Amino acid sequence: MKARPEQSATMKLYATLLFLFTLAAPLAQAMSIDPKALARFDHGYTVCEAKNPAMKGQRDPAYLSLWKVKADSKARAELAAARKTPAYRKEQAAVQKRDASGAAPPASSPIEQQCQALWTETQGTAKKKP
Repeated sequence: MKARPEQSATMKLYATLLFLFTLAAPLAQAMSIDPKALARFDHGYTVCEAKNPAMKGQRDPAYLSLWKVKADSKARAELAAARKTPAYRKEQAAVQKRDASGAAPPASSPIEQQCQALWTETQGTAKKKP
């Protein structure tokens, strides 16, 4: 029995998409760092460090654990490079200015809850590593 032309075309499309997804999978695993988001994270982490001294010096592993990325030298170098960008510096200045004025972003949850959640996530990821 011969397949209808539209079924054949659909099967070719599915096969092509499957092939493309197979090729794209390794690329999807690469970490893409948003400098603005990193600046906001860094500022929040600094506040959390002041409240929880155990968090001191764990900023990069904490950020990477949120993305389920291993905190190796390559990932740390990517973070360092992102922190040198103009977008990071501009957002960092804006966040510090907003914090100094006392204005909180809308719909923000209490900082203590955010710090606790971040620390819990970081600790959970650290325990899973072999």
